[in-house]
Amino acid sequence: MQAYRFYIFLISFLIGVSAATVHGANLPTITWLCLIALGFMVLGSRRSEASSTPALVTTSIAIIFCAVGMLRFEVATWQFGHSALEQYVGQEISLQGQVVKEPDVREEIFHLYVQTSDDVVLVTADSYSEVSYGDEVTIKGKLKTPEEFTTELGRTFNYPAYLLVRGVEYQISFAQVEVISEDQGFVVLEVLFSIKQTFLNSIESVLQEPYAGLGEGLLLGVKQGLGEDLEAVFRTSGIIHIVVLSGYNVMLVVTFILFLLSFFLARRSRITVGLVAVIVFALLVGLSATVVRASIMASLLLVADFLGRRYDLKRALLFAATAMVFFNPYLLMYDVGFQLSFMATLGLILVAPTFESFISDGFAKLSLKDFFVSTIATQVAVLPLLVYHIGEVSLVAVVVNVLVLPVVPLAMLLTFFSGLAAIAFTPLALPISFLAYMTLRYIIEVATFFASLPLASFTVPPVGPWIVFVMYGGLAALLYFFSYKSKDKSEVKGWVIEEEPERAGVALRTTPAPAETPVFFR
Repeated sequence: MQAYRFYIFLISFLIGVSAATVHGANLPTITWLCLIALGFMVLGSRRSEASSTPALVTTSIAIIFCAVGMLRFEVATWQFGHSALEQYVGQEISLQGQVVKEPDVREEIFHLYVQTSDDVVLVTADSYSEVSYGDEVTIKGKLKTPEEFTTELGRTFNYPAYLLVRGVEYQISFAQVEVISEDQGFVVLEVLFSIKQTFLNSIESVLQEPYAGLGEGLLLGVKQGLGEDLEAVFRTSGIIHIVVLSGYNVMLVVTFILFLLSFFLARRSRITVGLVAVIVFALLVGLSATVVRASIMASLLLVADFLGRRYDLKRALLFAATAMVFFNPYLLMYDVGFQLSFMATLGLILVAPTFESFISDGFAKLSLKDFFVSTIATQVAVLPLLVYHIGEVSLVAVVVNVLVLPVVPLAMLLTFFSGLAAIAFTPLALPISFLAYMTLRYIIEVATFFASLPLASFTVPPVGPWIVFVMYGGLAALLYFFSYKSKDKSEVKGWVIEEEPERAGVALRTTPAPAETPVFFR
């Protein structure tokens, strides 16, 4: 398949999903689209020697992909709207079910996703309740449907759609939860979560809060230890992404795993084990949109290396996004994390190379150029989404990221070894944990200082969705202008697998991307 057709077909599928999400879809509309596609196909077949034939065939297939996207969303809606629980909304009820996800623990409450015989119910309960993944529980409380609410910054948060992404239609707040039986879930996940909890306990035994919470957030995306105040500081300073397990964190973990395997396994065996490690890590930390996207792109890189094929970043990103939307069509329009992750990575691929040529070599001498370029690229790429969804834009994010990101790998490594040492022999962990404490404290102090500055961030009044299209249209025009004017059109710096003619076989050739990270991990 030619490259442009690959992009056209997958983008057409995404357009179909988005159109069905916003305007709805039905089988007659989908049928009409298929008939129109058939008409283009017939017209193309009758003009087989004409120059317009490839365009007609491509248009026909693109319309079919669009129709498939609409059909996929329509099928996804069939799981909602016919639950037997609907008749009990607003009433006090008692349900029995199984906890199907790891509990989301907050400061005072925690969230449980409980699979009943009819539906998945989001249950909010006291954080001191002893409930784990796989437990069979009885829940008592008032059943209700989620409602939209207005955030502190004046944005309307579509909470029902947010929960639909997670397969939830109903919720019970302040429920009474009683465990009937334990360890009824998937054995592999139970073992992984048990190991995870043991490791978190070991970190907390040698590091106090909020440093333990920050270390846990860097390694495993656990951020409840930060507390609301420190979490607000990280948002204002523009580094909240490091504790919600961004692609950057995933990249560091996967790279470290592959580095360790390189001492024991041959290349192909290392790649195979690496694929398993990527899957296990994604399951361990929770299948958030960012983690899934980064894991898919990492897996594609490893598969390409194994097969000796060239790895294309843009194709991998679009394929990962399309695959995720195919399995869960609600992601595309209703999951802000998915949108931010996709656009941040696209910014590194498209914006960073253009912007890099304008940066002074002085940054390179300070080894800060890559971090500066990557931060600018991601901030520019996600700005329209931040303006629309969040309403708060950090003015210190670039500086804070440049100061903090170089320390993050060291903080993660020291926190990891502190936890391991604490499991083996606590006194051994003390000197390592002190070094971890110093790096974690540095991150917190930098974030706190810059977040306390006047005008560290500013609030944007609520805007309509059209502003997103206008801003991205302007960004696309600027990129085209600078690309057209640039005499030195450098290729995207990423990890590329290509054949080396001077040697037999295929080798993995790496070129550092901005921030010395493969851009598909952002």
